Amino acid sequence: MMKLNNLFFITVLASTMFISCKKDDDGNSTVPDRDRGEQAIEDDEALISYLKTHFYNDKDFESPSAGFNNEIRFDTIAGSNSDRTPIFESDLLETKTVTRNDVDYTLYILKIREGEGQRPSFVDSTFVTYTGKLLTGANFDSAQTQIWFDLTKLIDGFSEGITEFKSASGYDINDDNTVTFNNDYGVGSIFIPSGLAYFSSPQAAIPAYSPIIFNVKLFLVNQADHDNDGIPTIMEDINNDQNIYNDDTDGDGTPNYADADDDGDGTPTKDEITVDPITGEITFTDKNNDGTPDYLDRETYY
Repeated sequence: MMKLNNLFFITVLASTMFISCKKDDDGNSTVPDRDRGEQAIEDDEALISYLKTHFYNDKDFESPSAGFNNEIRFDTIAGSNSDRTPIFESDLLETKTVTRNDVDYTLYILKIREGEGQRPSFVDSTFVTYTGKLLTGANFDSAQTQIWFDLTKLIDGFSEGITEFKSASGYDINDDNTVTFNNDYGVGSIFIPSGLAYFSSPQAAIPAYSPIIFNVKLFLVNQADHDNDGIPTIMEDINNDQNIYNDDTDGDGTPNYADADDDGDGTPTKDEITVDPITGEITFTDKNNDGTPDYLDRETYY
């Protein structure tokens, strides 16, 4: 079966980069960013209000018609829709607390279908389709053809939300070389406060301090090895703090996940481990038996 893991990774979402202050309209003075804690409270109130006043097309998922493609649609609870169940009351709505900059943020995740395949870690690459929305209902971005995303380069809210889903359990290659995925891929929505999105940095169609929504479908997961040293990136988060940028064994300024020689001893990391060619299982050798694997131990010489 053809492998899709080597498709070119394309990233169209910007990584989370916040600017501490921005120019005022006159171009001269600066306006300090809002307090993150206060903004988190305001965003949470806005998200809860949206979730309580909107419903999704649950009936389409419960009794799908021929050709239904698992697209999520939202509408306001009013008029002929006044009897619909708010998203906030759905049994499929989950919450996840994410701490950034000493602030606890709440992600709301509508997990319509978890998926039956592989769950990504926060550093892996995912093959997805998505639609990005503001709380006003306006779309700001979308990809209806599957696209690879490196989760290390996306806003925190998307990366943290997509890890709650799983990919399809498999796929078929058609005669025309198109791909048909098993209809068990992850489907859902991620409701994101601005502190886990773009905060004070407005984007082309996203005002500053905007909570945003992503409707997503997760088709494939590729376990990432950013420096091709034989050790998956998730295993290079040595202190398990969900931050791959502060693990730098040799102190050379390059984090382990991007460093082909993690301990700086002149021997590439890939030559200080053993990888089973069939199973992919990694053996971390320790030649001097000091309890530190060779690839992290400058005292081991080859």
